[in-house]
Amino acid sequence: MKEFHVEVYVRIKKSLLEPQGITIEKAMRRLGMQNIRNTRVGKLIEFDIEAENEDAARTQVEEISNKLLANPVIEDFEYRIYQKCQD
Repeated sequence: MKEFHVEVYVRIKKSLLEPQGITIEKAMRRLGMQNIRNTRVGKLIEFDIEAENEDAARTQVEEISNKLLANPVIEDFEYRIYQKCQD
């Protein structure tokens, strides 16, 4: 078995209003940062997973993300997988 580190990024779908991002963007503009656009807020979930190979890890990460970490009605997710170094 190989060990992988996973980062899953979950965000509100771009087609939906994102009130936290709007609030943060307004605050940045009040601080004089007029060049900020399209601010979105999300969450990062990190974990380690053991799997036979990266494809098996991806399959499991997609299932976990679809069923548990993201609400597919209002959220999108993307992930990154890094193979951990073996000692």
